[in-house]
Amino acid sequence: MKYYLVAGEASGDLHGANLIKALKEKDADAQLRYFGGDLMQAQGGTLVQHYSTMAYMGFVQVLMNLRTILRNMRNCKEDILAHRPDVLILIDFPGFNLKIAEFAKTQGILVCFYISPKVWAWNQKRVFKIKKVVDHLFCILPFEVDFYKQFGMKVDYVGNPLLDAIATFKPDPDFVQKHRLTDKPIVALLPGSRKQEISRILPEMVKLAAQFPHQHFVVAGAPSFELAYYQRFMNGANLPVLFNATYNLLHYARAAVVTSGTATLETALFDVPQVVVYKADPILVTAGRKFLKIKYLSLVNLIMDKLVVKELIQEECNTQTLTYELNQLLPDGSYRQRILDDHAALRHIMGQPGASAKTASLIIGYAIKK
Repeated sequence: MKYYLVAGEASGDLHGANLIKALKEKDADAQLRYFGGDLMQAQGGTLVQHYSTMAYMGFVQVLMNLRTILRNMRNCKEDILAHRPDVLILIDFPGFNLKIAEFAKTQGILVCFYISPKVWAWNQKRVFKIKKVVDHLFCILPFEVDFYKQFGMKVDYVGNPLLDAIATFKPDPDFVQKHRLTDKPIVALLPGSRKQEISRILPEMVKLAAQFPHQHFVVAGAPSFELAYYQRFMNGANLPVLFNATYNLLHYARAAVVTSGTATLETALFDVPQVVVYKADPILVTAGRKFLKIKYLSLVNLIMDKLVVKELIQEECNTQTLTYELNQLLPDGSYRQRILDDHAALRHIMGQPGASAKTASLIIGYAIKK
């Protein structure tokens, strides 16, 4: 069977890689093409375009790069038509992927959407478009099933693919020694995987090193960027930037400062106390505060439906507030223990690994029935 996958950012590359692996295990004749990244490419198949050329965040950035975005969309549509897959699998990245879904639907191609768009956060009217252009929707967050049910949609809850990725992770026993991090507790800095996130948030993160001389601050680098890009926003701070090592970094970290996104959930599943941060274009944030229909920004708090991890957004993301929060997180005590107890409850809610295998089985079954 022929499968075409579209992932537009780092998290989609991770989940796409695990899904490709599961598809190949269940379909020995699987033919795979995709927009994705290094992790998907490592699983085989044909990488058509790397996600690093696709991710733009915020109205201004989208507007400035509109010509590139439209070209990427055109290239994707043309490649899908040229290879006529049995099933199109769209992974998150809804601004781009819902347009591709709409196109594929007109061509009679089965459309599966893995990791449902976060329409519950804002612009809930997009559910009606999803109903029209997506044949099968796969949810990875427990509360999404009830949300879509309100709109008369039957969706498949498959569990969370992060559990798959973490379950298969094997820590490097030499990681700490290899990077000369042996004499101090590690604080992981995860500034995000988009240019705009790194440029706005990393400068605030690196200032913390001067406030905590007894900790090692280590930056998790996204594989789509070079070291020189990170150094542009570190104001001369000599902090290690480690690429393709985020899970090892979290495994050994005492605490973390994490840009809001999938990484907040990963950090909690690794049982690392964290403070969640976010900074974006002021116009985007103002609009977001007006239209967002959720109480929290981080996935950890959304799933638990309470404030588990502190969220420092926009002007609150500064050296003073970050220093205060880290001083709460680092030492043993009731504050840290409360977070660790909530992590245990979170893992119970999330359930067991197996999302990738379950999704692959459902997709193959739906494609056969078509």
